[in-house]
Amino acid sequence: MENTSSLSQKTSQSVGLNKKTQYMVETALMIAVVLIMGNTILGTIPTPFLKVSIVTVPVALAAMLIGPGAGIICGIVFGLNSFSGALTGASGMLSTLFTISPLGVFITAVVARFLDAALVSYIFKAIHKGVLKQASYFIAGALMPLFNTVFFMGALCLFFYNTDYVQNLVNTYNATNPFSFVIAMVGVQATVEAVIGCLLAGSVGLVLSKVLHRA
Repeated sequence: MENTSSLSQKTSQSVGLNKKTQYMVETALMIAVVLIMGNTILGTIPTPFLKVSIVTVPVALAAMLIGPGAGIICGIVFGLNSFSGALTGASGMLSTLFTISPLGVFITAVVARFLDAALVSYIFKAIHKGVLKQASYFIAGALMPLFNTVFFMGALCLFFYNTDYVQNLVNTYNATNPFSFVIAMVGVQATVEAVIGCLLAGSVGLVLSKVLHRA
């Protein structure tokens, strides 16, 4: 009886360790996908008029298939990768704004992506039940790029709207206030990214959830 109890305890510990290892491996894999897509053409879908980003797709998939923690980690990695572009000069706009306020750029690039990933991850977890169980994949897939735009542009306007750099953009788009500036600058792109995120992340997430036997 004692030996059976001991064996059961060891088996339980082994399973726990395997689950933890699996979680770490899957999260690391999604982080790698985020970085690859964020630094190559694989993270964009070129169109005649727009450069559509799909880097939020692996962030959404991490949240759907692994859990909120993984989604948040991938969102932070996405933001840090964007912030590194400001430091290296790879991101023209953020690099210019970095000379004005490094803190403002950090919040715009990193904190905004953290908030996006955290909010969508827990929205998915909350609605992933009942009649919305399957639809939740498509909802989260659409919300991730949409909230990414909202938080990013919101932080941008909060910290940099009155700077000469942004005011030049405001004049270019003939905007009269921050809201009209955001709509004019990224309104169409945000809509397209939300639709693509809904279809791509939603479809892939739903299929993989069945293949991997995720609830």
